[in-house]
Amino acid sequence: MSHHAGRALVLSILATAMLAACGGESGDKKVATQVAAKVNGGEVSVHQINQVMQRTNVSSPEQAKAASRQVLERLIDQELLVQQAIDKKLDRDPKTLQAIEAAKREVLSRAYLEQVSAAAPKPTESDISTYYAEHPELFSERRIFSLRELAIQAGPEFMPKLQQYMAEPRNMQQVAEWLRSENVRFTANAVTKPAEQLPLEMVKNIHKLNDGQVGMVRTGNTILLLEVAASRSVPVDEKAAQPVIEQFLLNQRKTELAKAEVKKLRDSGKIEYLGEFSAPADVPAAPAAPASATETPSAVSPEAGTAVDKGLSGLK
Repeated sequence: MSHHAGRALVLSILATAMLAACGGESGDKKVATQVAAKVNGGEVSVHQINQVMQRTNVSSPEQAKAASRQVLERLIDQELLVQQAIDKKLDRDPKTLQAIEAAKREVLSRAYLEQVSAAAPKPTESDISTYYAEHPELFSERRIFSLRELAIQAGPEFMPKLQQYMAEPRNMQQVAEWLRSENVRFTANAVTKPAEQLPLEMVKNIHKLNDGQVGMVRTGNTILLLEVAASRSVPVDEKAAQPVIEQFLLNQRKTELAKAEVKKLRDSGKIEYLGEFSAPADVPAAPAAPASATETPSAVSPEAGTAVDKGLSGLK
């Protein structure tokens, strides 16, 4: 392996680790781009910065300028580390080579799925209007919730007992004391979140609760008790919601195409399980999909964070 080729391969691995899977060039070829910085005998190009910036959500030229400077500084750090890795001959280390091959396979499989999902049809105005009408909890009846949460670490077998206890009105303090008496582990939390920052499968149930009421949701080996301490109505009209709903529906379609393609390849391919894996699992692993395809629409700014599980992001 040549010095230049090894440098490019190690660069791709460090880029994955430091810049959230944003790749760089590989091989001996260099893309002819403007040089942003020279680092010892190496370079950081504007092309590399632009690659990272494509995955960055900025809303103004001033933010873009500041973000690009931060990206450049991280790329300089990366370049210094790559140079040291080459000097230490880490590009020839078996573990490094295995990691490089794994990263290459990940990049290629994701690139193919992105190509397949690019054929997803754009949602129509009717599709967008229908989604808006079917999800008042996110838009026309959107609320901002102040929630008290108890995350109970217990399996499904505990649910009937908890439901029996909750058959009578209880406040969260009473529930917490009862859980302690039952030697059941739990964590308590309080959050204020708009509807779109709550998991989509959960927000419909919480939307049905009035202030002071408690809802119950089971996720795996955790049971969530959520009390609506207070809430206020902050609706979003259809015009404001339209671009985010459009992107969400498009991402959904991309995900469906990606899953269908993986299923087709599995059905038509010859797959033989060997050794200790000779009896395949009943439920196959979920297929990879473009990162953006798993997100949900939102009625708030792009900076919106997460809530109990996975939140939403999008509208201003």
